[in-house]
Formats: sequence, C-alpha cells, structure tokens
Amino acid sequence: MWGKLGARSAKRLAGAILAIGMATQSWAETLAETLTYTYMHSGVVEQNRALLRAADEDVAVAMAKLRPTLDWSGAIQRNYGVSGLPGAASPIGNTTASIQLSASLVLYRGKRGKLGIDLAKEAVLASRAGLISAEQTVLLNAALAFLSIREAAETLGLRQNNVRVIRQEVRAANDRFDVGEVTRTDVALAEARLAAAVAALAAAEGSLISSGEQFHAIVGRDPGNLVTPTLLPRIPSSVEDAKAQAVRRHPDMIQAQHNVAVGDLNVAIAEGAMEPTVSVSGSYGVTEGLSNDAFQQGGTVSLGASGPIYRGGELSALVRKAIANRDQTRAALHVTRLTIEQNVGLAYSNLRVAQANKRSYQEQVRAAQTAFQGVREEAKLGARTTLDVLDAEQDLLDARANLVSSQIAEFQAAYQVLASIGLMTAEALQLDVPQYDPAQYYNLVKTAPVQRSKQGQELDRVLKALGKN
Repeated sequence: MWGKLGARSAKRLAGAILAIGMATQSWAETLAETLTYTYMHSGVVEQNRALLRAADEDVAVAMAKLRPTLDWSGAIQRNYGVSGLPGAASPIGNTTASIQLSASLVLYRGKRGKLGIDLAKEAVLASRAGLISAEQTVLLNAALAFLSIREAAETLGLRQNNVRVIRQEVRAANDRFDVGEVTRTDVALAEARLAAAVAALAAAEGSLISSGEQFHAIVGRDPGNLVTPTLLPRIPSSVEDAKAQAVRRHPDMIQAQHNVAVGDLNVAIAEGAMEPTVSVSGSYGVTEGLSNDAFQQGGTVSLGASGPIYRGGELSALVRKAIANRDQTRAALHVTRLTIEQNVGLAYSNLRVAQANKRSYQEQVRAAQTAFQGVREEAKLGARTTLDVLDAEQDLLDARANLVSSQIAEFQAAYQVLASIGLMTAEALQLDVPQYDPAQYYNLVKTAPVQRSKQGQELDRVLKALGKN
C-alpha cells in the first residue's frame, strides 16, 4: 500500500517540479483550463443539479394535486361452502369477476392548491441559487488549489537553488580551510547551514505533495504544467460598489430571499388547513359470475364536504410553528446580508494587504540581492566571514519566499473578492463550458406531463441523456 502511495506522490512531485520554469511554454496549463475541467467534472455541481431537478418535480406534484384522479381496481372472487339441513347438506360455490373505475376531483380547498404551487416554485428558485452557490464554492476551491500548487512549486524551486548555493559555500569554505584562510568553525557553520537547507527542501517537497493531493481531490485529476496567472481578475474598484453588487446578486442572498417567501407561503397554507374541502367522486363497476350467467353493473356519484372542528389544538400549533419558521427565515436573511457585506470587506482587506506586502517584498528582494552579491565579493577578499555570506544568502532566500507568497496571496484574495460578490461562476469567468440552463428541465416538468404524452417522451430522452434511466 505504501509503495503505491509513495509512487503516486512521487509522480505528482515530479510533475510539479517539472512545471517549475515552464510558465512561458505555450502548452502550459492555465488557471482557466483548470477551472473549466473542474466545472465539467465536478460531482458537487452534478449533485446540486440533481437536487434542482428534484425541486422542479415538486412543482409538477403540486400541479397534479389540482387535477382529477382516475383509478381502477379488479378482483376475482371464489365463494364456497355447504348449505342445507343436518344430514342433507349440499355444497355450494360460485366464482365472480369484477372491475371498477373510480374518479375524484377536489372542487374547493381554499387557496391551498395554488399556494402549494407557488411554494414549490419558490423552492425551485431557492434551489437554483443554491446551485450557483455550490458552483462558486467548487470553482473557488479549484482556484485556491491551483495557486497553492504554484506557491509550493516556486518555493521548492527556491529551496533547491538554496541547497545548490550553500553547497558551493561549503566547498569554498573547505578550500579556504585547506589553505588556512578560515577555521574549522567556518566549515562547520557552512555544513550546519547546508543540513538545515536540505531539511527545508524536504519540507518543501512534502508541501508540494500535500498540495498535489488537495488539487487531485478538488479538481479530479493530478496537476499538469501549471502556469501562474499574470493578470488579476477584474473586480469593482471600491468596496462600497462591491457590497452593493453582492447584496443584489450573491446566490446566498437570493436563496435567503426565496426562503423568506417559502416561509410566508407555509404560514398561509397552515392557516388554510382550517378551511373546508369540497370534492366530487364517482365510480362505475361490473361484476359477472364465471360459474353462472348472473351479473351486476352500475355506479355511484357523490358530492362531499369536510372540514375540521376540533383537532386538539394541532392546527393552531402548526400555524404558530409556520410563523416561527417564517420569522427564522427573515432573521436569516438579515444575517446573510451582514455576512455577505462582511466577507466583501474582508476580501478587499486581504487583497490590499497582499498588494502592499508584494511591493515591500519586491523592494526587499532587490536590496537583499545587492547585499548578498556584495557580501560574497567581500568574503573573497577576506573582509567577510563565511557566516556573513550564509546570513546574506538566507536573507535573500527569505525575501524571495515572502515575495512568492505575497504574489500568490494577491491572486487568492482577488478570487475571494469575486466569490464574495457572487462572480465566481463559469458564466462570469467566461469559461469555455456548455451553458447550463436551469429552466430547461423545469419547463419540461412544470405541467406534470404523463409518460405517454409528447412532452413526457421528450422528458424521457432528456433523462436518458443525463444517464438517469
């Protein structure tokens, strides 16, 4: 088992290492390509599409409750026994077959029928918003996994270069020791620093393997030759504008609004349960004897009304429960709005911090590079010790690593800004994927077509295309 896992991790590590330095290659995998693959193969997206189709069917179920129902029943019955006086009994028996058709239609049940349809439609709209929210989560996680791979790969490249440089310093220290320019202490310092660099390299390799496993779990395949994006996504220039957009279009906000509408409708339906119900029903049947010529045929038609008088307080309790649930959705809407606005503000704050850090680390790298080159030249002249060179090299490495992290953090924060607004979707990102129309399936089922109708046959073809039959 460990052999297989180790081989797979080594393969991913080798692939990621190969990606270092290939950013300029035309065949390198871009972030957009990764997001496209993730969207096309996401089980989470498909799961939420299935949930949306189930919500679409609830509309059909609510519609069907307003229509008449027609049922049939049939039976074959055998009667047997004996009859007569004691000592003079004779067997009797007959067989009959019957078939019956029955129909019923609810003529009046208050507004509960229409309210049930409206309730199902609001649930559909909430599920559509839930699908978009799931899509955002999938794409954001894929983007973060992509950027995590790039950060780990570039950090690994820095660590590899650091090991090469320190090995050169160790060789130089040994050469100077041989000619008496430095002491054994200088050589030991260089060797200790090399051991620390090798350990840091191993940690960087482990981080890259871990990022690769995360990428595989989110995207659905191993990372390819990933190239760090060079342009930030377009985002609103001000936090206020972003918050205003988020409140209007974020899927969590839209879903919360429809949940409030569902709560209002549930209250009306609970109150409507106290109203009477009027229905008409009829049946027609035929019964024939199989052992004789007797038969019977006929039917019944009835008009009935019913309504609650006393249910032990259950109906009133259900109304109060519906009101409490409605109040909960209204409070949740308020909380959702505040959370969305907070997330936008935090995302912009993280972006600005990352951009400020990037500018600072760029300056630090420039200064550390100059300092390292100067210290190394001074060491050749005997004006600096081996430790001075190692410290300068470590400062340069830290500055470069911090710059890499800040550059990745800038892109991560930018995509988190998009997600906080509600723009982390395939449509908003203009991914090259088939356009998904959530209304297509709804339009096929909303009128509750029967299986043998033209619309029902079209629905069967859609289901087969989805691989659900």
